[in-house]
Amino acid sequence: MADPLVIDPQAIENLRALNPGDHDEFLREIAGIFLEDTPLRIAELAQSLGAGDAAKFTRAAHSIKGSSANLGAMTLRAVAERLEHQSRKDGLGGVAPLVDEIKSEFARAEAALRKIIQPR
Repeated sequence: MADPLVIDPQAIENLRALNPGDHDEFLREIAGIFLEDTPLRIAELAQSLGAGDAAKFTRAAHSIKGSSANLGAMTLRAVAERLEHQSRKDGLGGVAPLVDEIKSEFARAEAALRKIIQPR
């Protein structure tokens, strides 16, 4: 079976519909914020994991989950959601593999999103 779409095209169309006729300027702005902020949140995951700060870790995972959902990065959203739930329920034990997974899923989402928002 083929990989699911990295970026849900319906989410992209929903963002485009918020500001029709702007030649994707709004979409590029939202995507730019996501592409700038998400690596910072991923770094927060790693830092808070190292410091044993479950509350900060959970907040960073929640932030990634929300921004990923807004842009249709559904696999990234799902990993962030698992991180959020696991850290909230069980603490930080065993989350390290998911942090690695979130890094690779962000790389996939970033590449796909950059293709979508490149000027036509």
